[in-house]
Amino acid sequence: MLGKFLTLGLGLSVVASSLLAAPEKTKLKIGFIALTDCAPIVIAKEKGFFKEEGLDVDVAKEGGGWPGIQQKVISGEYDFSHALAGMPIAATLGINGEANLQALLSLDYNGNAITFGNKIIGEMEKYGLKKEERPVTAESLKKYIDEKHKIEGNKYQPLNFGMVHPVSTHNYELRYWMAASGIKPDEDTTIKPFPPPTMPQNLIAGNIDGYCVGEPWNTRIVEKNAGSALVTNYDIWNNNPEKVLQARADFIDKNPETTKAVMRAILKAQMWLDESWENREEAIKFLAQDNYVKAPVDVLRKSMSGTFLYNPGTDSKNPMFNTFANYYAAYPFYSHGMWFITQMYRWGQLEKPVDMKATIEKVYRPDLFETVAKEVGYELPPSAWKKDGVDEYNKFLDGKVWDPNKAVDYIYSFEVTAPKVSKEELMKVNNWKVETKQPSYVCPYGPAGCADEKFVTKK
Repeated sequence: MLGKFLTLGLGLSVVASSLLAAPEKTKLKIGFIALTDCAPIVIAKEKGFFKEEGLDVDVAKEGGGWPGIQQKVISGEYDFSHALAGMPIAATLGINGEANLQALLSLDYNGNAITFGNKIIGEMEKYGLKKEERPVTAESLKKYIDEKHKIEGNKYQPLNFGMVHPVSTHNYELRYWMAASGIKPDEDTTIKPFPPPTMPQNLIAGNIDGYCVGEPWNTRIVEKNAGSALVTNYDIWNNNPEKVLQARADFIDKNPETTKAVMRAILKAQMWLDESWENREEAIKFLAQDNYVKAPVDVLRKSMSGTFLYNPGTDSKNPMFNTFANYYAAYPFYSHGMWFITQMYRWGQLEKPVDMKATIEKVYRPDLFETVAKEVGYELPPSAWKKDGVDEYNKFLDGKVWDPNKAVDYIYSFEVTAPKVSKEELMKVNNWKVETKQPSYVCPYGPAGCADEKFVTKK
């Protein structure tokens, strides 16, 4: 259907594509991590969308985790990469490598979960955990930690948790979930980075009590009956940004037509992924291959096909666990990017005041995205700035509202927060105002990744 969709004037036909300016560089290398949300890059390769754009792309699986991805983008070994939404921001601010990297598009919404081992779940159940509830809060974990403090006193041993990178969505989601129940992540726990595929083995070995990671590395533990996925990041923040496509700013400037060609191919793949659950099933078979995620089809199906395996033996309906194109999931909202800067301040990763608006406008590229979106028929939201936490499918676990115009207040509004920069210092360099506009919940591309088929619109 997507080919027909594009040919009928809602995007580009192959003939129309040939009328675009030729890419400056056609032989490219794009790095990715073995996670299901690398799917848009894999599908762009396997379904021929890169080839349609005149590109010869080597899609390379990175074995060195997110630090390896980042180093190879900065060095130029990778022309583009799958990236955590916070990574290009952090690199541009000098806290994760040092280079002006840019986020060209969002690859997906949601896709992560917090998974705990059976031992700690057993302790939490003594304090009221009901792991079948949705969403599960960290209240029982807080009670367990408080009791542990009383028993151990000055010899308290923090609980150990894993995430994938210090500026990852996973780190911020795990902290957000804990802190919403009064847990102080840097005092009550230790949180350390591990490459995603190593999470299950570290949990089973007892090196960590739990972790936050993308799929299929939560399902792996649940299927082994070694733990449960207590909460997804959709449960923490409905339709939150997860991964982006990143590249060096100087590469983009030097190769604008190549950049747009890559973006068109990946955007077509994202639309294809949300067009039908049948397409998702085909995607699962590609992802299962050794050169991609290298996981059993049945494991990948647990999250990619509209369900999610929270607990052993029980598939729960979760159609939005992976959303690639619907509800503007591909659009790089400035406001989404700025949220990550607030978390860098909240958790003490930034030690100098910066203009958050100027920073995110240097890193995120909705301007370039809008050009490409019009070429392939991707629907655009009314603004690059919006509030989160105010709409039916856009809420936070704790009921907070994220308004970019109140970004500084937001950082200091939490009961648990640990910034190293004063509110007054940040206020001095953040005197701007933006106009926010709320997009309606829409699913223009198909039922996959959509809350309900009533939202699916066919053009």
